[in-house]
Amino acid sequence: MYSLSDIAGIAISLVLVMFSATLHEVAHGYAAYRLGDPTAKMAGRLTLNPKAHIDPTGSVVLPLIMAIAGGPIFAFAKPVPYNPNNLRNPVRDEVIVAFAGPACNIAQAAVGAAVLRLLWRFAYPAVGADASIVFTYIAYVLSAYIYINLQLAFFNLIPLPPLDGSSIVSPLLHGEARVKYYEVQHYAMPILLIALYVLPMVLRVDPIGIYLDATAGRMFDLMMG
Repeated sequence: MYSLSDIAGIAISLVLVMFSATLHEVAHGYAAYRLGDPTAKMAGRLTLNPKAHIDPTGSVVLPLIMAIAGGPIFAFAKPVPYNPNNLRNPVRDEVIVAFAGPACNIAQAAVGAAVLRLLWRFAYPAVGADASIVFTYIAYVLSAYIYINLQLAFFNLIPLPPLDGSSIVSPLLHGEARVKYYEVQHYAMPILLIALYVLPMVLRVDPIGIYLDATAGRMFDLMMG
């Protein structure tokens, strides 16, 4: 049975995930646009309106299930369309476009950490203990925003499709290495599902959790320290 505070926490997490995922996709489209491809702009995807980006399954159902399960919250929005043939330097620019999404999430986390520091350093001493409860809630939301963005960034850097990491790695590979990588990509979704659900539930081994603790968790500690 969930308490009101649990429900409120899940609702806040969902809103933060949807907002962060929206900016993530806009970053992909904007990077492609600046590098010569207007596809996302022409499709109306260079907008902060969540309706243009939210995927019912990836942006709502998946993070809701993960929030209820108490694990790391992952999400994805509708992929921003782009045509790599329009890019001025396809090999280099494909990597830039792919990295733009995770980079945007890391930037959001950095901004959230900066705002939190400024609030506690200047605003809280100015208003005193009377506003401690308000500042506690603000700190909770900003902390969740920071950590969710770091999770989204590093999860998307995993080099398996449909995650951004695959689009970062594949243009950098050549010859036999690229062929072998494409062969592995055919099994990407089963690999992700096994790593996310089967291994933690059956074998009590959580490779994704270990990876996120070492990356997103460590960066979160540095930003909050």
